[in-house]
Amino acid sequence: MSESSHLPWAATPPAGSAIALYARATPELAGKIYAALARLHEAWTQHGDGAVQSSSLGVEDMVITDLIARHQLPLAIATLDTGALHAETLALLPRIRERYGREVAVFRPDADAVVRFVRREGADAMYRSIELRKACCGLRKLEPLSRMLAGRTAWITGLRREQSGARAEVAFDEDDGQGRRKLSPIADWSWAEVWAYVQQFDVPYNPLHDQFMPSIGCAPCTRAIAVGEDFRAGRWWWEDSSKECGLHAKR
Repeated sequence: MSESSHLPWAATPPAGSAIALYARATPELAGKIYAALARLHEAWTQHGDGAVQSSSLGVEDMVITDLIARHQLPLAIATLDTGALHAETLALLPRIRERYGREVAVFRPDADAVVRFVRREGADAMYRSIELRKACCGLRKLEPLSRMLAGRTAWITGLRREQSGARAEVAFDEDDGQGRRKLSPIADWSWAEVWAYVQQFDVPYNPLHDQFMPSIGCAPCTRAIAVGEDFRAGRWWWEDSSKECGLHAKR
């Protein structure tokens, strides 16, 4: 567990990359890495095969996958393929396999249900109302997530308190409202620390992060943000809402 504090830094990143823009090591980072790893060890000790990392394939989740794989923790890793993700997001799956030798279980929505929804409401339904957007999220995200978590006693997320006001109180360990533990081992990390870790350990990440997309979801619902905008301003940007799809609502 001491490995995190002394590995060499990666080569100088290209100008304009997310690493060059955001990575700033802090005096606290080594301790936060150690603490996050301890939380992941505890997740395995307490839950064993009942725990799963629910990865969005965003940079925070790639950091957690790196911690799991680098330290050879046998925790399962899974993700949702909504059928509307960017090609760059899906391209991370073979990169994880090649880099870490780990398979990511992929959960997809019910294809017939998606086809019926699109035929009935149209491919642009999410832009027409919050209700239709949430219905689309329900089909493409919430239903497959329920299958991912079936039989599990804990799930591991990349949520951080800094991501939005709605997430400012994210706990390291909390009840998800369904009798499972919801674990967020890097909840107290800053954006700069996330990218400092990526640089230090050469973690694979979605190249869309280099295009000013800190939060990446489905392609129709994600855009780049401007300087000074909230981390999640590029998600469902046409809505004046909390910028959440319901995956992390306590139910």
